[in-house]
Amino acid sequence: MSETELHEAPATEQDELDEDDRLRPEFVDAVLDAVRDGDDEAARALVEPLHPADIADLFELTPHEDRGRLATALKDLLDADVFAEMNDYVREDLIDALTPTQVADLASELDTDDAVAIIEDMDEAEQRAVLRALDPDDRAAIEEALSYPEESAGRLMQRELIAVPDHWTVGDAIDFLRQHEELTTDFWEIFVVDAGHHPVGTCQLSWILRTPGNIAIADVMKREQTLIPVDMDQEEVALRFQKYALISAAVVDSANRLVGMITVDDIVHIIQQEAGEDVLRLSGAGEGDINEPIRFTVRTRIAWLVVNLGATILSASVVGVFQGEIARFALLAALMPIVSALGGNAGTQTLAVVVRALATNQLTSSNTLRMLMREFQIALCNGVALGGVGAIGSYLILGHLQLSIVFAVAMMINSLVAGLVGVIVPVALDKANVDPAVSSAVFVTTATDVMGFFSFLGLASLWGLSG
Repeated sequence: MSETELHEAPATEQDELDEDDRLRPEFVDAVLDAVRDGDDEAARALVEPLHPADIADLFELTPHEDRGRLATALKDLLDADVFAEMNDYVREDLIDALTPTQVADLASELDTDDAVAIIEDMDEAEQRAVLRALDPDDRAAIEEALSYPEESAGRLMQRELIAVPDHWTVGDAIDFLRQHEELTTDFWEIFVVDAGHHPVGTCQLSWILRTPGNIAIADVMKREQTLIPVDMDQEEVALRFQKYALISAAVVDSANRLVGMITVDDIVHIIQQEAGEDVLRLSGAGEGDINEPIRFTVRTRIAWLVVNLGATILSASVVGVFQGEIARFALLAALMPIVSALGGNAGTQTLAVVVRALATNQLTSSNTLRMLMREFQIALCNGVALGGVGAIGSYLILGHLQLSIVFAVAMMINSLVAGLVGVIVPVALDKANVDPAVSSAVFVTTATDVMGFFSFLGLASLWGLSG
């Protein structure tokens, strides 16, 4: 076919499905209608051109009650790549419908890290049944991975890698790659190890291809490398990939032996997951996954709502102390929620910055005091600005000079409190090995509410304001 004919060839069905609207509602409805009508062949014809990631998305867009029937209709298309791309809850739904042998067949087709992701959430009895159905080599690799802590490098890494001894030549390495078809095909560099299987360097594929075969691989390898301990938390692993711009990295055990590698495609997923978790934890919304069972979501949210209820009662008790002043001067009740709300917003801003700085290792014990002083200065500037604007606004509307001055001073005080607790609370929780993203918000908002009411009503009481 000529170049002109290639450019003029009509778009295929696959090309059309590569557009952004490939999973538009009408497409999903057409697939589900075919499934409900018992026309499995029509459903497969529609879905077959899709990428595995899009097939996974299709299952996520399908109502829970229809997923089993859809899986039956598309059973020939449900390969390991599709399961690797699925949302965790959706995948669990489908895995529950498969036999241990079928799950084992899927796991054997996947890289170790993806196979572990499928098996680790199963019940212990189901895990044992699946592991018994695996080949001995696959079973040993997955059992070893499951022995590491959750969300650690050991769970994240894959065992499929290329490692060669440091006494080989470049030609030896190339011959090795050509002669062993069972080797993994997804790698960017070759790890070089010594006689004890300790990593001593890495060679990029481009170096291998451009170097004469008689050159010793030890002469072209890069000796400096970032090694990942097998028990390192996945969030710290992601930070190392970001900091050192890594494509892949070797994972080593306690004896510094090479046991696996982590690649950047896994890290992208971790970064997205950890960032999303931190944002949702700040609000107490749980995992925030729309596929999460309702009972889990309710259980997570109600716990934090109860905590917030307790904090609100504490704030209300402060107001109760000054009920006499409020009864004598009703305008206090109109302005005190503003002091509290602005303090809460300011505290949330500071908290978000500090939690992110802790998560990315920007904030450490060496610069905590500097961070505290920085946020104090910001809070002071914000407090003066808000107090000035608030005083002018309240005076123009209410025409009460003394009340406007009390209002301004209370906002300045609460702004300073917000800046200080927004730093101190998450840092203290982090020092106590408590996730600041989970617990900080309730302490910060409680502090700003209590201090906002106390400062405003207390100053009003001292000044002797009355209507």
